[in-house]
Amino acid sequence: MTRTPPFSRRTDWHLEPGAVARTFAEARARGPVLDLTETNPTIVGLVEPAKLLPLLASAAGARYEPSALGLAAAREAIARQYRAQGHDVTSARVAVSASTSEAYAWCFKPLADPGDEVLVPTPSYPLFDYLARLEGVKAEPYPLLPDEGFRVDVDALERRIGPRTRAVVLVHPNNPTGTLVREDDAQRIDAIAAARGLAVISDEVFLDFVRAPRPPGLRGSFAGSRAALTIVLGGLSKSCCSPQLKLGWLVVGGPEPVAASALERLEIIADTYLSVSTPVQVALPQIFAARPAIQRELTRRLDDNLASLDDVIARTPVLRRAPSHGGWTALVQVPRVLEEDVWVSRLARERGVLVQPGYFFDLHDGGTLVLSLIAPPNAFREGALRLAALVEQVLG
Repeated sequence: MTRTPPFSRRTDWHLEPGAVARTFAEARARGPVLDLTETNPTIVGLVEPAKLLPLLASAAGARYEPSALGLAAAREAIARQYRAQGHDVTSARVAVSASTSEAYAWCFKPLADPGDEVLVPTPSYPLFDYLARLEGVKAEPYPLLPDEGFRVDVDALERRIGPRTRAVVLVHPNNPTGTLVREDDAQRIDAIAAARGLAVISDEVFLDFVRAPRPPGLRGSFAGSRAALTIVLGGLSKSCCSPQLKLGWLVVGGPEPVAASALERLEIIADTYLSVSTPVQVALPQIFAARPAIQRELTRRLDDNLASLDDVIARTPVLRRAPSHGGWTALVQVPRVLEEDVWVSRLARERGVLVQPGYFFDLHDGGTLVLSLIAPPNAFREGALRLAALVEQVLG
């Protein structure tokens, strides 16, 4: 008799599809749907990102000369992007990874032993529990304050620091709220982390999509000199709408001895995996040259979809949109006469519109739906109209 292997408790997940996933599958089986949950930029009809593919055909990409932290030209191209925005970043402080998710794993390995903790924001993207758990680390939440525009509750964050806390994760701008960290809060977090010997990990994958002009008093990038060890994460997945290219990066800042020690450890980790493809690194300077056109195209779509949503909401006063500074999502607050699951289910079954419930992102107010702003504009507007029509029907 074959015995079942003793699988690790780190992978002891519930693998059955949830109620929302089953509802979506049923809706798709009945016919075409308007999918306002779609966050894959390669399948929403964007033109500019597809032009990157020929850049990968350079003959230099056929030669394998591994460099643990990334090819020198690629690291310099990344550093140059930060310097162009006024941040003091050198290529020596940059490491190249295959994705932001991998970069998180690389950060957790040198910072935390099994059973240690990292503080993560809530609400936020639900991936943290998986990433931390796979490293044997515990993700401990700290709150963002919805009544203050999802501002970081720095006092609560500080109270959550325990003897096994090793890092504070910031998502800047947050996903899904689209909100930035306030400058005064950023300075307090830096001081707290420095005093308590913690690292700050700033996930800035959506930072290129902050709506202009950025309101005063809000932090830009965390890259550059900091009192605490600070690791900034970015990548092509969002900045160039190209997750299939599989390239992310880490920019290490902070006091020189600490930052240098962190980079030494990251280099060994990166050398162990050597996960980044050569062709995309060789092409990176050219990819960055194409980035402005890519971002202009997507920014127009984000603005158009947001304007459509606000127009629909203006004609349906019981709906509200949570204010945000940028990002790819919108939070729509609906009447609490139905539970979120019921709103999601009825939208899918009766109107052919797919949206996500707020509790997927630890939004527990009981009346928030999460809509992706990168959907094709006609589909997005029609989906918003159908949402408004269902609300009006339910309210009679």
